[in-house]
Order: sequence, then structure tokens, then C-alpha cells
Amino acid sequence: MSEMYQKEVPLYGDLIDLVSEVNTEVLNEQPEVRQQLEHTGEIDRLNLERHGAIRLGTDAELNMMRRLFAVMGMYPVGYYDLASAGVPVHSTAFRAIKPQSLNNSPFRVFTSLLRLDLIDDEVLQKEATVALDNRRIFTDNVISLIERFETQGGLTADEAKRFVQEALETFRWHRQTPVSKSLYEKLLLQHGLIADVVGFKGPHINHLTPRTLDIDAVQAGMQAKGIPPKAIIEGPPKRSCPILLRQTSFKALEEAVSFKKPEGDRLGDDCSKDNYEDGHHTARFGEIEQRGVALTPKGRSLYDTLLSQARGQLGVTPSAANASEYYQILEQAFEDFPDDYQSLHDEGLAYFYYQAVANESEASRVVSDLDKNVLEANSPDADLSKQAISALIKQGVIRLEPIVYEDFLPVSAAGIFQSNLNNSQQSHYEGRSNQQAFETALGARVYDELKLYQSMQAQSLKACLLQLNDISQTGKAQSKSA
Repeated sequence: MSEMYQKEVPLYGDLIDLVSEVNTEVLNEQPEVRQQLEHTGEIDRLNLERHGAIRLGTDAELNMMRRLFAVMGMYPVGYYDLASAGVPVHSTAFRAIKPQSLNNSPFRVFTSLLRLDLIDDEVLQKEATVALDNRRIFTDNVISLIERFETQGGLTADEAKRFVQEALETFRWHRQTPVSKSLYEKLLLQHGLIADVVGFKGPHINHLTPRTLDIDAVQAGMQAKGIPPKAIIEGPPKRSCPILLRQTSFKALEEAVSFKKPEGDRLGDDCSKDNYEDGHHTARFGEIEQRGVALTPKGRSLYDTLLSQARGQLGVTPSAANASEYYQILEQAFEDFPDDYQSLHDEGLAYFYYQAVANESEASRVVSDLDKNVLEANSPDADLSKQAISALIKQGVIRLEPIVYEDFLPVSAAGIFQSNLNNSQQSHYEGRSNQQAFETALGARVYDELKLYQSMQAQSLKACLLQLNDISQTGKAQSKSA
């Protein structure tokens, strides 16, 4: 997918090169960052890591997309309602859900389903529905391979190769559109994203995103290399200990397209030039992300409060005209958010891996001081457990390493989408968030990302304490033998 997108959008290839340069510089100049990535197993995935985004039009498309991603061990995590932020979709992210799987395959696809019910023009809504019902975004061969995977529990090596090639066709860019220019323009007046979904043959990749270790350096680097960046880096401010997700992008490209002439409908699939008229479309772009530690519900609540406070103080949507003022307000607001890992841990604001670093004598002392419940990690919420674990971290017996945030932020996603759609008509949509309807269309429940992080932390703690116990027992056995 990345190779295909680089051919379709060459500027994305330039972005990959820039991110690689910045990451290399950070790893060379900040050995503590390299060490952290080595401890968490992320170092090998850094240059591979990508997230992409696609937009779907119907429940049936979303359902089959879930089945397609399941072939690759990717599952729907999180529910995101973007309608209140002015984008008429709700979304999930398909990704791996286990730590080792994430390190082996660090890919995510942010997948949005268009909410046609939010189109206030009933006639246009019906036209859009007809257009979506008439398209087929999956090849017959990929559907057959998906069904084969589900029936036999996997694919052979040859089948897997064919699956990849057939699946790529779903995400390929098609210059010729199945709708007329007049319908496209009516959809565009409603919202740029609606035109992007309904007006094309399939869910072309609208962006791919490499992961950087210094998004501020990439933002400056884009300007220096003549790559036009969006004005604002979305998410939290720059910090010593990054949290959640920061995102920026280069602005969407204006691309030549060919709209089907109204009389072309009578000619079926005839793709001759005479049946199309020239036009242009703006939607595809390149994005960059910097990921930090995943936050607990308490941490997310504080983050949302401070972000809302900063935006409320600014009073308008962050833009090129007020970027400097917004960053200053944002940094001031986030002074109330601790910026060291020990405090983030002790105040229950973020999720961490626990890693034992004690030798035999230290472990023996530690184990003798811990009660059985703490050792077995059966009561991680007990005050004694928290106090004891915090003390062990401060003593250097246990090392904290941040659990990277693998997911997305609704406000940031909406900000990225809006900045690349040339859309200013609608700032919000009326209508309630509807996770139940989304999951019905999906054909499955979405995973709760916070529960996944909590489970990762709990499993890490248990493994760490048991490792300390094993080290201690080994030391005692060697002492008796001596």
C-alpha cells in the first residue's frame, strides 16, 4: 500500500525521506530515546510504522472491510464520532491488539463510515445512496479469498500473495469517477468529505502516515523542503515526555479527474474519453504523527479538559493566522499536566510496562518485603500495592517504560480532515453519536482501547513481579549451594 501510494502521490515519498532523516538524527543525538525504544521493542518497527485512512459509504462496505482486515490480524479498536466536530462520519481503527503483534506489524487503518443521515437535502441524500449502492469496491477474487480464510482458518503462502494483490485494488486511486460533475458539485457543497466518498469508485487511501520522533523538526523540515504543511500541529503541545498523539500533514493536492457525463450512464462501463469531462478533486495528502504514552481514563479526562480550555481561551479555530498565540496558550494550559514518567505513573495518568532490573540480592530483599498479594499482582488497585511498586521504581529495582498510544484522537482527526478538504460551510452536525448503529454495520463490537492498555499494564506488572521472585529464588538456591 505504501509503495502504491508513493507512486500515486510522489510528495509522500519525499515525506518518508524527511521523517527518516529526522528519526536518525534523534536516535543519534538522544541515546535515552533509542534506549527506551529498545526496551519496549519499538526500535525495529519505527521505520515500518504507518497508519492510513480510508472512508466508506455503506454498511455492507464496512462489514466486508472488517472481514478483509481480519485476514491480516487487524481488529476494530475504538469508536470515534466526528460529526460534532463538523465531519459527517463515525469511525474505528483496524490494528493488531497484542504488544508483540503490534511490534511485528505496526500498521493501523483509520476507517470512517459516511453518515448519509446527516445530509439535510433529502433529494441529494437519495442520489448519494443510489450512487453508493451501484458501486462495488471489492474484487470477486478478494471476497473469495476472505471466505476461504474464514472457512479454513488461514491462507496458504500463494493465496496470501494473491490476497494482497487483490486487496490493493480496493484502495487504488481511480481518476475516472462514476458520478456526473453536477452531482459531485452538489455533494461538495454539502461537505468535501461526502464528495470524496460518494464521488469515486472506491475508498482510495486519502493519506498514509509515518511515525516521527520529533514532529516539530519535521514541520520545520517540510517548510524548508518546499512541502506545504498545515498550519497547526494537532494534539498536545511539545513535552519532555510525549503523551497520546501529535499530528500534522502536508496540504491536500489538487488532482485532475474525469467526471462521467450524464449521457454516459446509457453507455454502461464504456470508459472512452468522450463519455467524460475534465475536472479536479482535492482530498489526498500526506500526514506525520508523533506518538507518546497512552493515558488512563483519568489522564484522558485531564487532557480533554486542558485542550478544551486552551481552545476556549483562543476563541476561534486554530489557524495559520493565530498559530503562535494558540501554541502559547496550549503550553500554558498543559503546565497542569505532569511532564515526567514517575509523576504520570504515581498519579495514575498513564499506562506503563514494568521491567525488572534487580540482581539476585536485590530481588531477595524485595521479595521478602512484599506481601503475597503484591507479589502475585492480584490486587493492583490496593494502596499498599501502588505504594510498594512506586517505591521499587524509585529504588531502581523496577524500570518504567511507556506503553505507546496506538490509537487516535477525535478532535485531532477532525482537524486534519477539515484542513485538507477546503470545507468551511459546516462547523457541526446535529445528531447523536451512534456507536450501536456503527457496530451493527460493522458486524462486531469494537475493542475498548483503554481496556487493552489496562490489560497490557496488568500483565506486565504480574510478569515483572514473578520475574523478581524467580531471580530471588535463584539467588537463594545459589547461596545454599555455596
